[in-house]
Amino acid sequence: MQQKHFEVVIVGAGISGTALFYELAAFTDIKRVALLEKYEGVATLNSNGRCNSQTIHCGDIETNYTLEKAKWVNKVAKMPIKYGLKYGHEGKFMFSHQKMVLAVGDEEVQKLTARYGEFKEVFPYLELYSKEDLKQIEPNVVFDINANPRSENIVAMGTKEGQYTTVDFGAMSDSLVKNAQKIGGDGYELSLNCNVLDIKKVGDTFYLKTSDSQSISADYVVVDAGAHSLYLAHKMGYGMHLSTLPVAGSFYFAKKNFLKGKVYMMQNDKLPFAALHGDPDILANGNTRFGPTALVMPKLERYHGNSSFFEFLSALKFDRNVLEVFVNLMKDEDIRSYVLRNFLFEIPFINKKEFVKDARKIVPSLREDDLFYAKNFGGVRPQVVDRLNKKLDLGEGRISTNDGISFNMTPSPGATSCFETARVDLEQICKFLNKNFDKEKFKEEFLD
Repeated sequence: MQQKHFEVVIVGAGISGTALFYELAAFTDIKRVALLEKYEGVATLNSNGRCNSQTIHCGDIETNYTLEKAKWVNKVAKMPIKYGLKYGHEGKFMFSHQKMVLAVGDEEVQKLTARYGEFKEVFPYLELYSKEDLKQIEPNVVFDINANPRSENIVAMGTKEGQYTTVDFGAMSDSLVKNAQKIGGDGYELSLNCNVLDIKKVGDTFYLKTSDSQSISADYVVVDAGAHSLYLAHKMGYGMHLSTLPVAGSFYFAKKNFLKGKVYMMQNDKLPFAALHGDPDILANGNTRFGPTALVMPKLERYHGNSSFFEFLSALKFDRNVLEVFVNLMKDEDIRSYVLRNFLFEIPFINKKEFVKDARKIVPSLREDDLFYAKNFGGVRPQVVDRLNKKLDLGEGRISTNDGISFNMTPSPGATSCFETARVDLEQICKFLNKNFDKEKFKEEFLD
């Protein structure tokens, strides 16, 4: 079999891998790049529109972000928007909806009102909506099942128009591949049904063993394989102090359009997972989708008939330090209650009954019969555990080896920051291979 050698091989054709594929073609003089995807199409896992909230997270209504993180996220969130506008994707798979974060109760109202004063400077389009305002803007967050205004004190912070909020990142991934191949030509190859089983370095060259028995080698490798990234890193001896804790998110659909736009709840600072929110689903005629739930699952991916249980065990690397992290988390009453409730959300017959109690914080008139479980919706987030320091790692989720290979675990907001994640890889690749990165062209296309 003929050896196929590439300057760069990217493992994983989700939004992060395809963004890098595109950036290599558009902004460097690298001529030979392979994008390897284990399944039959691009972005069939977490980047698929069914497996995430389809949200551009820019830091304005995400109350778990500090002001400094919000400033950074706001900068990188403009990149997918600028890409979508350049290629005319607005109104096709990139949309502008109204959005807000809802505060319920005096304590949350006080916090959100103070946050508005702080964040308005960074996001000048933000407005603060009273209960009376919300009766007109988003009435279903106000009125209960008897059509009476809810008794709790509520305010919301958000915007009614002018901001791109929603993207089908699966469709964007497909666009990125097609445009990369147009720019890069025949040297930019996509291989589907090509599962990377092993990566070995001999001298200065990486050799990849694949399920379709291709003979592939590379000068540089980037692994953008979601929850499998750390699994592959461990097989090569990298990141051995880290573990992957796969957290699956599920959703519920409403039988009608309860919300005009995105409505997020205030985040509990103790919880590293997204707060419950309601969104008009662009793949379901705008029907409201509530979620996500958050449940630790003993597998690295969902819905492909592949349990990945043994890969989960390998990536978890369970030991006394990991156990101590779990025990310490469960000692906290808020976290313990959250974990137990999310477990109930996955149990048939009682799941809707329990879930609707939480969803009523957004739509107080919501009834159990209004919801149904969104089958085959929801992805897996690879929550990283630092075994050495005995804590959850809420940072970048990245292993840079300085040895010609890097691994990305794409933390939240992974899809939103895909072009920035790719840029970081791009600079390292060009430095390592002594190639040119056209920073001015990149700046012109993606930055203000």
